[in-house]
Amino acid sequence: MLRVDVEKQLGEFSLQASFESEGRVTGLFGASGAGKSSLINMIAGLLRPDRGTIVIDGETVDDTAAGIHVPTYRRRIGYVFQDARLFPHLNVAQNLDYGRRMNRLPSDPAQHKRVVELLDIGPLLDRRPGKLSGGERQRVALGRALLSKPRLLLLDEPLGALDEGRKLEILPYLVRLRDEANIPMVYVSHDVAELRQLATQIVMLRQGRVTSFGGVKVLT
Repeated sequence: MLRVDVEKQLGEFSLQASFESEGRVTGLFGASGAGKSSLINMIAGLLRPDRGTIVIDGETVDDTAAGIHVPTYRRRIGYVFQDARLFPHLNVAQNLDYGRRMNRLPSDPAQHKRVVELLDIGPLLDRRPGKLSGGERQRVALGRALLSKPRLLLLDEPLGALDEGRKLEILPYLVRLRDEANIPMVYVSHDVAELRQLATQIVMLRQGRVTSFGGVKVLT
């Protein structure tokens, strides 16, 4: 469960958003500049709200009235960006292991095997990121986030930098992730077709305000 009720002033831009979602994939939909990335960064703890609360899986991670702000590294959140952000000097296996080591988690060979099979990245483990396609890099970024054992996965336009062919390549993996990984996701996109295929609930943002919330039917 994710509950958000926040306000944030960013220069001339004002963001006010309130919603509660129990969906497997909550889609944040809106045009560029609607406030999607600012909202997901508040959920991640990278931005502090000026006012309001954020509750993840029953834990209050932000409550401005009570002075609560749980730092990002303690929120148990996986974050996948548009540009993958893999470490170029590490191979795929080392990149995958980074999140686990940073979170001081014990080695879990069974989970590692599940994630590698889920994302079909076994043949890539010895390669460096520079030798991967855009779609392969995003699959590795997803794997790294999953292996940090998050309770929530944030995806900020993860297909935005890919051409149509690469998007069609990676979308089935995202659907499989939704159906098999059992980790709730917040998925930021301005692509209606992506969200129709992936999301179970939609938050529509326009100029920093939630204009609609509900099932994928709100996209019609």
